[in-house]
Order: sequence, then C-alpha cells, then structure tokens
Amino acid sequence: MKTLSIEVRPAEPRDARAVSDVHRASWLQAYSGLIPHKILLAMLERRGEGWWRRAAKGPSTLLVLDIAGKIAGYATIGVNRAPALKQEGEIYELYLLPEFQGTGLGGYMFRECRSILNNLGLVGLTAWCLEDSIITATFFRATGGMDIAEGMEDFGDVSLKKLGFVWPD
Repeated sequence: MKTLSIEVRPAEPRDARAVSDVHRASWLQAYSGLIPHKILLAMLERRGEGWWRRAAKGPSTLLVLDIAGKIAGYATIGVNRAPALKQEGEIYELYLLPEFQGTGLGGYMFRECRSILNNLGLVGLTAWCLEDSIITATFFRATGGMDIAEGMEDFGDVSLKKLGFVWPD
C-alpha cells in the first residue's frame, strides 16, 4: 500500500516557482470580480518566482502545504500588525490551489499555522479578509474566528471593506 505524505513545512527557495503558481491560481479564483482586474494582474506580476524565492529567506515565515512533493498551498505568518487588536500572532495569507479547496486541507493548514505561532509564544491570532470574500469569511467563522474589526483596503480608485477576525487563546 502506498502512503500519501501531507505536511506543512517552511518554504525553501526551490519552492518559489510552485508557490508563485499557487499564488496566481488562488488569487485569480479568490479576487476576480472583487479587485479591479488590471490592479489584480499588477499585484500578481509583482509577486513572481523571484519575489517568492526572496520571501522564503525573509523575515516573516512562509509555509507550504506539501502533498507528496506537490506544493498545494502556502501561508505567511508572523506578529500581528494591528496594534489595536490584542492578539499577538497573525496569519497574513493562507491560500490553496482551487482544486484542493473544500477538502479539509485549508483547516489542516490553518491549525498548523496556529500551532506554530503558539509555539513561538504568540498568544491569540488575527487574520483579515475582504468583506465580499464570502468563502474566506465563512472559513474563518468555521474555524472559530470572530469578526470584531473593520478596515478599508484601497485598490486604485476602489476602496473595499475588510474584516478582522480574532481567535483568542
């Protein structure tokens, strides 16, 4: 019998092309129709393979979801950037390739991110999403997140509301 390995691990520079591909596919699926098209494409172009190679060596933690050697998702985590929220940890990004969404792997990756932040001594967790990103808001609520903060994110001439979710510890 063949065993399928699934792990969340720190990204390595050699993962840059795969992470770039996950980024492009997941963002196009998540934000097409929400973020103006030209701005979304420009955001994707800024974060190509070289950007992700540098990110794998950078100050925040870049994690990948590795399924039998295939990168199916990524997350970036670190210290909470919103001083008004008392939670110390933050998931900045958590994305899966569209074909892996709805399989439970997002929840698995979320729990791994939260565990890593807890092991770093960061108490509590925050994460943000666009208000109109119904799938993400539903996911955060399903994992126990409470939306207690709001903000605005500018995309050119368009301002979109974002929701801040917290998970106390």
